[in-house]
Amino acid sequence: MAEQASPSPKLTPAETATRAARKTRTGEVVSSSMNKTIVVRTVTRVPHPKFGKIVKQMKKFYAHDEQNQAKAGDTVRIMETRPISKLKRWRLVEVVQK
Repeated sequence: MAEQASPSPKLTPAETATRAARKTRTGEVVSSSMNKTIVVRTVTRVPHPKFGKIVKQMKKFYAHDEQNQAKAGDTVRIMETRPISKLKRWRLVEVVQK
């Protein structure tokens, strides 16, 4: 008897609907001194809850950089991913501007 290869696993429309789209952020690399890790600072503009004035909120994200390609001062795009370490839950997608 000839063995048939099992079909490649494909996600059904119901399975793809349950999985949420991953968040992406764009920010500036603050530090790249760790091995395969960068620290990215993002700036978000939100209205103040009481006064309504638009204020900037800054937040730092630790991101995984497999090839150590991002350097301090670069603008990068990061994407949410599974937990890689205690602080790293993001990974580098691309370097937007050097």
